[in-house]
Amino acid sequence: MKKSDVLTQIRSIGVVPVLRLSSARDLLAMAEALHSAKIVAIEIPMDVPGALAVISDLVHRFDEEVLVGAGTVLDAESASSVVAAGASFITSPSCDPGVVKYCIATDVAVFPGALTPTEITSAWKMGADMVKVFPCSALGGPSYLKAIKAPLPQIDLFPSGGVTLQNAAAFIEAGACVLGVGSDLVDIASLREGRTDRIAERARRFIELTRDARARQDAVTPPPVTVSPG
Repeated sequence: MKKSDVLTQIRSIGVVPVLRLSSARDLLAMAEALHSAKIVAIEIPMDVPGALAVISDLVHRFDEEVLVGAGTVLDAESASSVVAAGASFITSPSCDPGVVKYCIATDVAVFPGALTPTEITSAWKMGADMVKVFPCSALGGPSYLKAIKAPLPQIDLFPSGGVTLQNAAAFIEAGACVLGVGSDLVDIASLREGRTDRIAERARRFIELTRDARARQDAVTPPPVTVSPG
């Protein structure tokens, strides 16, 4: 899939679950539950056991129905490995110039991490497709994102860390392009109990909250002013 199509698909759904689980079996089961809820993109962090094999397995299992990305990619060598395994996008809690440069050269979507206005702007100027604001909740969550977005409206922001059902809509209304969602959706206890229906229902709720918040934004956004010549 072309990078432009990957970005369109991720932006369309607006929710990317981060599957930080301890076993390949749990990862696969969680991915199946999320797929059943129409989640179209998931992130597999590189610090989980057997991450490369899991990425490869999920890519083959879901084909292009679910975009499989790699998270916690900290250097260009790791970026090369995950792309070879089939990853459609790359994220990180920090911004490594080598990772961004590699992704640009190979036409792979990249969302490096940053937190301050200077870091966010630097990542954008390097060529980030979106900037992952992490850990966003540590500095106020939606209120912090809104403060960042005001002077930097041209930068697509991807908050991660502390995104929940309770604040998901607030993040979107603050200007988030996409939400990175961890433990509030990737519920290990429900998975171990065999209650994947609970996980799927929470995923659907995240999607609905994101869609509804975007609709409210569109309703209050004034149309562009057109000036007639002469």
